[in-house]
Amino acid sequence: QARFVESGGDSVQSGGSLRLSCEISGFTYTSSCMGWFRQPPGKEREGVPVATIDVEGTTEYADFVKGRFTISLARAVNTLYLQMNALEPNDTATYFCAGGTLLWSVARGGLTCAYKSWGQGTRVTVSA
Repeated sequence: QARFVESGGDSVQSGGSLRLSCEISGFTYTSSCMGWFRQPPGKEREGVPVATIDVEGTTEYADFVKGRFTISLARAVNTLYLQMNALEPNDTATYFCAGGTLLWSVARGGLTCAYKSWGQGTRVTVSA
């Protein structure tokens, strides 16, 4: 049973930085993919991941975080990171890490991540 545990959430001022960590255990990395999602206060968790990374190290970012956030994976310590710079009040949310398996999507004509394991979330608050 895979387990994902986030940490690192905090309250910062606009323009500040945070690094979120996600400790991973019991997870099979073969053909795997991992990502960070977020849920703003009072809203549903966003369906578009903030950032994703696969086992080959290929990363993708949502347009609204490109150039500000960096996702990385340290296999040696089984930890997924999200470095967040130039934080804005709109980044205020609970951030979740998740892991799954890469699958071929006929509908998309490419690979997609089937997320199966989720963390409990860590809260980030950015004040103006």
